[in-house]
Amino acid sequence: MISVKYLRAVASLPVAGLAVALLIVGCSSTYYGAMEKVGVHKRDIMVDRVEGARDAQAEAQEQFKSALDQFDSVVKLQETDLKKAYDKLNSEYEASKEVADKVTSRIDKVESVADALFDEWKDELEEYQSADLRRSSKEKLQQTRYRYKEMLASMHQAEKSMEPVLRIFHDNVLFLKHNLNAQAIGSLQGEFKNLKGEIDELISKMNQAIEDSNRFIADIQ
Repeated sequence: MISVKYLRAVASLPVAGLAVALLIVGCSSTYYGAMEKVGVHKRDIMVDRVEGARDAQAEAQEQFKSALDQFDSVVKLQETDLKKAYDKLNSEYEASKEVADKVTSRIDKVESVADALFDEWKDELEEYQSADLRRSSKEKLQQTRYRYKEMLASMHQAEKSMEPVLRIFHDNVLFLKHNLNAQAIGSLQGEFKNLKGEIDELISKMNQAIEDSNRFIADIQ
């Protein structure tokens, strides 16, 4: 995802229409080439996409916290309109699933531009005439790739931690849907502890992923 600041910069240039069109088409190599022609390099796109992935994870944290609060409020009710309870819980589940998909999409975009950036960097090492400069650049490539892999692993760990939360949530939303009666509410109370534990772990992993993203952004800029 390219941020507004990049699109605004590109919009003032003659080839802006081409760049935006290529963004829509989604041909990565052609798109990156077009963006470089207007001064937006893979490194800039990568930083922007890492920021986007970081922000999506922060958004996911808030959504899962909201979902847990809603779950808690439902299981604590003694008397309630069960249809309303289901609608609220299902709405939180759908929002959680949407934000989880967004996190995955943002991580995929980070990987796409990172692969292109590192491939280009590696190919360009052969263009050096100076052996010392080539060696220095190669070392920098290895260091950057290592930090990137650490950050990406942290992102994927946070991404993976969303899966058990969504499974528990989905099971209980379905159960409530299929058993709209007082007994359904009582049975959900046993699941709340499991869900809370999964979300607490998810939030911890996402905090780590966000910290790793911020460090990587600071290093590469």
